[in-house]
Amino acid sequence: MIRSTLGPRTALPALLACALAACGDSRPAATEPTALKRDRVRVAAAAELLVTGLQELQGSAVGPGGALFVTAPLAGSIWRVDPKTGAVTLFASGLPARNPDAFFIGAGVVDVAFIGGTAYALVTGVGPDLEPGRPDVVGIYRIDGPSSSTVIADLGAFSIAHPPEPDFFVPSGFQYAIEPFRGGFLVTDAHHNRVLRVTLDGGITELIAFGNVVPTGLEVWGNTIYVAQAGPIPHVPENGKVMAIDPRSGTATEVASGARLLVDVERGRGGTLFALAQGFWNGPFEGAPAQPETGALVRVNGDGTFTEVVGGLDRPTSVEIIRNTAYVVTLGGEIWTIADIASPPFGVSR
Repeated sequence: MIRSTLGPRTALPALLACALAACGDSRPAATEPTALKRDRVRVAAAAELLVTGLQELQGSAVGPGGALFVTAPLAGSIWRVDPKTGAVTLFASGLPARNPDAFFIGAGVVDVAFIGGTAYALVTGVGPDLEPGRPDVVGIYRIDGPSSSTVIADLGAFSIAHPPEPDFFVPSGFQYAIEPFRGGFLVTDAHHNRVLRVTLDGGITELIAFGNVVPTGLEVWGNTIYVAQAGPIPHVPENGKVMAIDPRSGTATEVASGARLLVDVERGRGGTLFALAQGFWNGPFEGAPAQPETGALVRVNGDGTFTEVVGGLDRPTSVEIIRNTAYVVTLGGEIWTIADIASPPFGVSR
């Protein structure tokens, strides 16, 4: 992330101005709650800064050797991060970089996933329907070497040939997250409001279509697919949901709701589910990100509610969980660690 959620009624400049553009009617800007302004104090006590100084981070994955891999859309690259030391090395470059204009934040290489030791990058918002004359493909790229890649699935062409039923205005869609699934991948399209299933030989089918809910992050656990939903503008808490998808029936069931502008979902120890909320939104236009330092890592409760683990996160875009530690990636190019996120018996005491 920050991956664009491109709502169907968003004006194009605003839509491309940030990764989290959702659909819905514009409303007057609200006043940020006082409690959210104080959340940064809790972050300082509960989270530790692992990496800083990178540029516009977005998607993430745990890859070979247990390392953390994060995408950098402006450069069209992927970084490898040592989760223990924070040491950063360039893993891949040469992927389509997003247009440097701020209107295109949320485009480019927005996520990464691994099957075995092979990395695959999700690239969006680089097609000729958004930038006439641009030759790049909206799709999944297999990383073949440090500076070489191959398109294995043309998601843009599929989206243009198979438009969704809800309103849209970016024909190639605006894909958000990629997750390995049964030898292939799942991909959310936050603009076309659906989840796609993709095979390694480039076959693409629609797994499930939603209404105007803005599907974002993905997680797979056994036979269940979890998807986060940011909800339409103004991203009120009741529309921030985690849904469980049954891939056999193609139906979705609500697991939890009540967090602002959800952008990711991950499973921790003992099957505990966590979600990442970007925070309080009162943007001047559709597509603006949440307010700084209002994001949160939340835990899913059995009664369908969320409990905040850490608040005050600054525009978080993606989260990975290694053992009992969450690694939160932010739009500002930082990675924060939050230790001991699950309590015993699911977590470990120190």
